[in-house]
Amino acid sequence: MQFDLWLPTASPMTTPALLEAVAAESEARGIGTIWVGEHVVLFRDYASSYPYAADGRVPAPSGSGLLEPLVTLSYLAARTRTVRLGTAMLLLPQRNPVYTAKEVSSLDWLSGGRVDLGIGVGWLKEEFEALGVPWERRGVRTDEYLEVLRTLWCDDLSSYSGTTYELAECEMFPKPIQQPHPPLHFGGETAAALRRVARTGQGWHTFNRSPDELAAGLTELDRELEAVGRSRSEVHITVCPYFNELTPEGVERYAEAGADSVAALFFCFGADEVGPTFDALEACRAVAASL
Repeated sequence: MQFDLWLPTASPMTTPALLEAVAAESEARGIGTIWVGEHVVLFRDYASSYPYAADGRVPAPSGSGLLEPLVTLSYLAARTRTVRLGTAMLLLPQRNPVYTAKEVSSLDWLSGGRVDLGIGVGWLKEEFEALGVPWERRGVRTDEYLEVLRTLWCDDLSSYSGTTYELAECEMFPKPIQQPHPPLHFGGETAAALRRVARTGQGWHTFNRSPDELAAGLTELDRELEAVGRSRSEVHITVCPYFNELTPEGVERYAEAGADSVAALFFCFGADEVGPTFDALEACRAVAASL
């Protein structure tokens, strides 16, 4: 079983020194993937409901924000050689898909093929509005943008025509090192998210689920996979317990439920806390390595 980190890249604590310490320790301790999230802007007041908190509020104080994920992973790529670099989640429908394809391909090229692209459809309507992107039909836009990414990554001469995007014939190089493209992991707990995993995903990255809740979700995913002629063996299952306590016994239960990776929330406030935070997770990492 792979042991990953889910790294909240919140300011002001996520300094270059902290990232360098996380990179060095991740390499030394055999971490599988470092996952980072995305929000371009946050709001003091918003009507949208954050799906992973009972009060619907994202746990980020005013005056804090996340580093841009692909920039952060590029910084980590230059300081690592083996650990994989993942987004959890890149908010694809609020981005330009051509630039996203270029940025991800460049990161995969420069990192030696170590990118895991986790994709979400987004929950924060106000963020879409700040970007001038329609909130409506964001699921359709996600699916069409995925086709734009694929043609740019896989075809020498790329083009696409859809209801939300038109791409005239063009060339994009370099292509990703990973072929046919970096693995696509989808986040989300809804039926629509599971259908998207089943149709096109190489991974499902689920968040804030207990082992029992993971098993129930995988039963639903298996039904969706069967409907499109695929099987669980084609999908990498990653679970992040989020703020739920992670114990060695919990790691075993996640593995029994069907997880291929467990991504521990890695939260510390300075570079001097990185080593002790890794130490606190060592028993869990050791159990995962033994499974």
